[in-house]
Amino acid sequence: MGRAEERRARQRGGRRAAPPTRSSGTPSEGLATGGRAAARKAAARGKKGTKNGKSGIRRLFTWKKILGTFLGLCLLGIGAFIVLYLVTPIPSANADAKRQSNIYEYSDGSVMAREGDTNREIVDLSEVPKPVQRTFVAAENKTFYTDAGVDFKGIARGLFNTLSGKGKQGGSTITQQYVKNYYLDQDQTVTRKLKELVISLKVDRETPKDDILAGYINTSYYGRGAYGIQAAAQDYYRVDAKKLSVSQGAYLAALLQAPSQYDWAAASPTGKKLVTARWNYVLDNMVKQGWLDKTKRDKMTFPFPKEPKVAPGMEGQKGYFIKLAKQQLEKQLVAKEGITQDQAEARVENSGWTITLNIDKKKQAQLEKAVKTQLTSQLDPKKRPVDKNVQAGAASVDPKTGKIVALYGGTDYTKHYISNANRTDYQPASTFKPVILAAALENASETQGGKAIGANTIYDGTSKRQVVDSNGNKVGFGPENEDDANYGKVTVQTAMNKSINSVFAQMGVDVGMDKVLETATKLGMDTGKLRPLPAYTLGTMGASPIQMAGVYATLDNHGKQVTPSIIKSAEQGGTQFQMPDPIGEQVISRKAADTVTSVLTGVVDDGTAKKSVQQNPARDGRKVAGKTGTSDDNKSAWFTGYTPDLVTSVGLFGEDYKTHGQSKLYNTAGLDRVNGGGFPAQIWAAYTFGVAAENAKFDLDTDQGAAVQPTWTPTPSATPSETPSETPSETPSETPSETPSETPSETPSQSPSQSAPTGQQSTPVAPSTSPLNPFDPNGDQ
Repeated sequence: MGRAEERRARQRGGRRAAPPTRSSGTPSEGLATGGRAAARKAAARGKKGTKNGKSGIRRLFTWKKILGTFLGLCLLGIGAFIVLYLVTPIPSANADAKRQSNIYEYSDGSVMAREGDTNREIVDLSEVPKPVQRTFVAAENKTFYTDAGVDFKGIARGLFNTLSGKGKQGGSTITQQYVKNYYLDQDQTVTRKLKELVISLKVDRETPKDDILAGYINTSYYGRGAYGIQAAAQDYYRVDAKKLSVSQGAYLAALLQAPSQYDWAAASPTGKKLVTARWNYVLDNMVKQGWLDKTKRDKMTFPFPKEPKVAPGMEGQKGYFIKLAKQQLEKQLVAKEGITQDQAEARVENSGWTITLNIDKKKQAQLEKAVKTQLTSQLDPKKRPVDKNVQAGAASVDPKTGKIVALYGGTDYTKHYISNANRTDYQPASTFKPVILAAALENASETQGGKAIGANTIYDGTSKRQVVDSNGNKVGFGPENEDDANYGKVTVQTAMNKSINSVFAQMGVDVGMDKVLETATKLGMDTGKLRPLPAYTLGTMGASPIQMAGVYATLDNHGKQVTPSIIKSAEQGGTQFQMPDPIGEQVISRKAADTVTSVLTGVVDDGTAKKSVQQNPARDGRKVAGKTGTSDDNKSAWFTGYTPDLVTSVGLFGEDYKTHGQSKLYNTAGLDRVNGGGFPAQIWAAYTFGVAAENAKFDLDTDQGAAVQPTWTPTPSATPSETPSETPSETPSETPSETPSETPSETPSQSPSQSAPTGQQSTPVAPSTSPLNPFDPNGDQ
């Protein structure tokens, strides 16, 4: 083939023909054959591309086009942000304008209290020591002095954590938080976040860093109703901001992350561990930044804050009402609006709410009178020092509506900040036994011998009898009955009447402690992360009178859950805030709940509450069910009881008046020991028989228990029988090592620990591990 022919072949799309061979034939035949072969290959390539279906997609989604689209979107975003930056002005401050009193009303609409002016005093930054200023920077925004007011890495990290399911998190700098506090609001909308971003950039350009820091520490909320560092310094340490130490400043800086959770006076054991870890984190950051000498830091001890100051108008029981109402409202704001606890607290504090309570004036007056006549009038602190340590708490609930109609939090909110009606740091003791029976009935549980557990089931009531599991093995737990009394073979009804520990310890294992705790949760107790240990059969977890009133109200309400509520309605700016219905779903069967009620009538008529309740001349034929309880070392005593229309739980707590730690009630009012059938039952009867309906009857769907069958009460033997000869060589570490008179001597680790004495100086140790992030428990940083 000549050059001209090759050129023409290329123009026709063919390839250069192979030189003729002996098999190729004539030159013209070789050319034709080569052209056809090239055509076939080209066609094959085309078919292959079509078959794979890729050529069209490749043309549509090339890297150049994807990159171009991405860059175009970025340019559009930048352009939109520039426009937003230009058209968004720095607004006027509006935080103070939104502050107004909250109004609290009784159930009849009459005003109970107004919660007053905003507790804030602006101070110049020069009045705050430089090291104290730096505690806030170390806590919140280490790059504050060098950044542009916005932490884009933090925002990206917060967005990633939110999208990846690690919880809502922000990336707020001090400038952003100041802008949110001073210019904007606490809404969590995208619009508000964009405004915060733009205004923060502008503020950082136009405002000196010291002015931004001053604005931040003067507008932030520190808990206890305190806005700004001056109010916080006074509330927590009784000093002006200029006299704060670095250690105290670090605590106030740590507070900002979760004020209500980290306030030492009201914090749970977890809260105390978290704020201690946060405090250490702040000081360690200061050392890393070169703002604090390590030697001085190592000598610092945790600065325990003072007890809260109480505002005027909060005296008596009013402060307890308001505190509980705010807690319940804040809880609903967190649940419904997805905000953090501290944001919810700021939303409620002095924000123009009108909150109507369920408190009934007549019932409240009767409850306060009952405590005074049956308890406080019998105490003589000058004569008996132990009488200074006696604290009473009570909650009264309508079982049909869930309304808290009366509440007793302590002698006076201005004198005792912690509400005894809502505290969970004392054991409910034997008032927990009805929960075990409810679990047995609900789960159709059987004894080790295969007998269904009911009111007439026979158990061994021998004191210190070793509990055995389903395989007949001893579990290393053999609780002592009160006064080490032995009852021999008894029915469950009698065991409830006499509060026989050995019976219910065995019953709990027969039912399965996991099922017992599950039933407790359904009935309204906060079992948290309690492990299913036999020791809990004796009520060694923590519980409050409000919780126990809810549990018994659920039984009284035939198994439909009752969650006690103090709020009747809550309104802000003419808008009604919807609170949840206190009456929930059926959590245990009616028959199980009614059987427990039937059994509990025997405790009143033929048991530990017989003298105070059954024989009370004011009873006037009222139908009553209830249970007494007395905890280990006589640190608490209870009576929780109910008529068909009213449930009330009364607790008596030993609290050292100096340290606020738990103390024993022995010799209170000159008595050897305080029992649930004593002061608590007497208070209950004096209150209930003064306000409860006279002719109401229990409508019970059961054929068991004292309400429908007579009971037989055995006489305990005078001499305790011998303890079983075989005792396990090793006692499981989960169970208490000593056998108590009614409850184990050691409170499980899940129970709240005692608060450290005010003013005590020691170095707290942060927990090595925690289910929560000590530096961001609410996921808002």
